[in-house]
Amino acid sequence: MTDYTALLPELILIGTAIIVLLTGLVVSQKKIVGYISLVGLLISLGLVLKDWDVDAVFTGAPFYNAIVVDPFSQIFNAMFLIVGILVCIAALEGYGKHPRQDEFYSMMLLAIVGMMVVAMSKDLLALFIGFELASIATYAMAGFDKRDPKSIEAALKYFLIGGLSSSLLVFGISYLYGLTGATHIDLIAAAFAETPGLAATPAALLAMVMLIAGFGFKMAFVPFHMWAPDTYEGAPSIVSALLAAGSKKMGFAAAFRVFIVGLVAMKLDWYIAFMILAVVTMTVGNILAVVQTSVKRMLAYSSIAHAGYIAVVFVVVAYAKAPDAAVNLAVTGGLMHAFSHAIGKAAAFIAVAAIGYMILSKDKVDDPNHVSNYDGLGKRAPITTFLFALLLCSLAGIPPLFGFTSKFVLFLSTIEAGLLGLAIICVLNSALSVYYYAKVVMRMYWGEPKGEAFVEPSTYVFVLAIAVIALIALFCAPGDLVYQWAAVAAQAVTGV
Repeated sequence: MTDYTALLPELILIGTAIIVLLTGLVVSQKKIVGYISLVGLLISLGLVLKDWDVDAVFTGAPFYNAIVVDPFSQIFNAMFLIVGILVCIAALEGYGKHPRQDEFYSMMLLAIVGMMVVAMSKDLLALFIGFELASIATYAMAGFDKRDPKSIEAALKYFLIGGLSSSLLVFGISYLYGLTGATHIDLIAAAFAETPGLAATPAALLAMVMLIAGFGFKMAFVPFHMWAPDTYEGAPSIVSALLAAGSKKMGFAAAFRVFIVGLVAMKLDWYIAFMILAVVTMTVGNILAVVQTSVKRMLAYSSIAHAGYIAVVFVVVAYAKAPDAAVNLAVTGGLMHAFSHAIGKAAAFIAVAAIGYMILSKDKVDDPNHVSNYDGLGKRAPITTFLFALLLCSLAGIPPLFGFTSKFVLFLSTIEAGLLGLAIICVLNSALSVYYYAKVVMRMYWGEPKGEAFVEPSTYVFVLAIAVIALIALFCAPGDLVYQWAAVAAQAVTGV
């Protein structure tokens, strides 16, 4: 008899979402649904961490090998749940008095379930279902502040581009099914291995292009990135944290399995595509981040640049001369960087939410996210400013924060593979990112304060403190705990 206990984290989240909706119908003090959601997320995270090295395959009904719980899926599941916990705690402050917060939390929980399904999927149909579950929930969350025109605009752009990316994915999946007669990723890989000429057919190349474009929208690669800055800026900052740190990593979880496992026979074809995408994405993202005057848009373009860094994984995996050790190191580094970026970026957007909340409470400004409003913030909100500065340091890759470790491992893999030129481009782009992060930090500490000191919201400060402590702890963790987990997860994908 199949043991389904490995699916308890997802089942608990689904049950929690239902309880939250029902509780919201009968209670007047709806803030309780936030605490219920937080308990569900914490329990699920505990189960994922307990079974981080589990390897469960569900061969019978109703899954028929469509999903698998392994170290690869578990590291992404932990990532999604940690982001969900940070967002949930921040929402206790941001939406603690909102009349429809039960809907917010239930959508957030279901979105995380969808992300976890994607990470566990080894079948393209299951993967697509997970994508749509997460996407539909986050479309609504992006427009949750429905009286704010920017929020509605963000939701509409996200919905339209998300629908386009889904259609491209379906188009690519349909061609793969027509070519191989399968939707299971392992069977697709086997079909290409049995018929070597299949990978060179125009239909296979078209399927590959459609999948790269579809995943490119999800991961915000240039030139598929146009929706991200507007959506991240217009959506509530708490929701932007979930989108940048959760939804984008969902795209990488899917792309890793599809390309590294299912389309490995075509790696010489997608090597050039991902080389161009990686270099252009990190470069364009960083250059455009430099010229932004809105801190939220700066973080959005920074997130695009980080997508370019993680795309380096595909380049190293597809490079014909890369040894197996370099391939495993690249995937390990990609997983680590996805983890560090998820925590750092989620907390950074939450910090922007906290700062915006404080600025609007005392200052009459049209745009609280304009960088000029951050002048002298170190004197007006010293704790929040200090934590935000540390988060920016992690995103820039400065020790002793985990963002340095993840970048180091990821960039080292390009050297181990013999891609010295790509390594130099990565390092130069990372150096460029230091400039615009430092610009914000300098304005916060050396700018002239524009008003009196703020009363810093304790809930937001608590979230930021958790994130910073986690990033420092992961950097200093004995035995390289996350590296070992990521290395085992990488082997589950590469098979070498």
